[in-house]
Amino acid sequence: MTDIAQRPAHSLLQGLAAREFSSAELLRLYLDRIERLNPKLNAVVTLDAERALQRAAAADAARAAGAPLGPLHGLPMTVKDSFETAGLRTTSGAPQLAGHVPAADADAVARLAAAGAIVFGKTNLPTFAMDIQSVNPVFGCANNPWDLARTPGGSSGGAAAALAAGFTALELGSDIGGSIRIPSHFCGVYGHKASHGIVPHRGHIPGPPGSLQEVDIAVFGPMARSAEDLALGLGVLSGPSPERSPAWRLELPPPRKSRLADFRVAAWLGDAECPIDAAVRERLEAAVEALRRAGAKVDEAARPAHSFGDAMRVFRALLMSATSTGLPPPVFDELVRQAGSDAATPAGLFARNSTMRHRDWIRVNEERERQRRNWAAFFGDWDVLLCPVTPTPAIPHDHAEPPGVRKLLVDGQEHNYWGQTDWPGLAGAALLPATVAPLGCSAQGLPVGVQIVGPYLEDRTTIEFARLLGQVIGGYQAPPGY
Repeated sequence: MTDIAQRPAHSLLQGLAAREFSSAELLRLYLDRIERLNPKLNAVVTLDAERALQRAAAADAARAAGAPLGPLHGLPMTVKDSFETAGLRTTSGAPQLAGHVPAADADAVARLAAAGAIVFGKTNLPTFAMDIQSVNPVFGCANNPWDLARTPGGSSGGAAAALAAGFTALELGSDIGGSIRIPSHFCGVYGHKASHGIVPHRGHIPGPPGSLQEVDIAVFGPMARSAEDLALGLGVLSGPSPERSPAWRLELPPPRKSRLADFRVAAWLGDAECPIDAAVRERLEAAVEALRRAGAKVDEAARPAHSFGDAMRVFRALLMSATSTGLPPPVFDELVRQAGSDAATPAGLFARNSTMRHRDWIRVNEERERQRRNWAAFFGDWDVLLCPVTPTPAIPHDHAEPPGVRKLLVDGQEHNYWGQTDWPGLAGAALLPATVAPLGCSAQGLPVGVQIVGPYLEDRTTIEFARLLGQVIGGYQAPPGY
């Protein structure tokens, strides 16, 4: 049954439709694998087996009766523990929410359920989804199935580990600084950060339980073992919020191209502002060569009309501002003090950005909008941009506190730990779609992914490019032992 567990979601849905197996049988297969294999990974942290089995039986009965079926009918899946799930504990890894049982599903979860998916468990993450590693006081540390001594990434780390290990075929992740993309890269799976604003936000923690507002930069998106599944998941998740649906419609354009040979590809494979480890660069260069052999036009010098450093300055300011709202008042007050007295250090910059006045935010946002215009012009000449996800493959566990003391080793040289969010920040602040596709493993046996960035609202172009890329290099591979 391992073969069935590792099949992509669209293949499983075909198997369900052909009565190759039932929804209940598929769910029991996942539950068995989780019981046997999850203890060493700690990827799945909460199960809802009894209700899920009831829903699976109902799904099988509906199919047998010839009832109308949704696009995900009978598919068991897990979701990241930052999404509220009705009647099922949702903690976001925070001790103060260890007993939080929501009364309603998050809007994104409700869409999956309405399409027929059966949510049977929740996956691990850092506290309040605020780290590049997935560890928290409620559930402990998630491990990478490729190497238990390394992190699966964060914040959707449990989601990526569960997909790689064959515990689920589809996941729902969230991303503000790479939280879908980094774990996908670290674990060798596919992930899609949607264009900002196309998947409703209500029901995600953070913000606090019950919050309704849309958070700047933050987005949701599908994670899976194939690009086809990303397209399937995005089709279910995207659309206006319930409040806007009386008048708004979303019709994402089709992919720009259908053959690799027709794509115009810009490749930004490194930058002095954020150096890339040789292990990552080798796989990126191999992907570029595979694309050239397939006939794609590839340019490694094409850039938007602003620098990496300019993009990072805007991204960091907006990210720190967006994530500061959940800080306890004493912490925020201390940052206000630091912002006025400690201007020249990284800590001072963090304090200023986290506590900026609204007039200052408007100025940064205006610069962001000018960069977005640069991107729009850039994508008039190029269909997609390829760039790294992070400077390295999956890093060893490092839970030193405070996080600012941690260091990232790139080709043996120490760099800022938070530099892992820089390449994701290129697309993040500009609100662009970005798909991560696996490129195979480094010489050390660790997965390496590529970030495929596209024009705003042209999510289907980056997903289709990821699908076509998998035909010439990479694609999902099961970790040894799974």
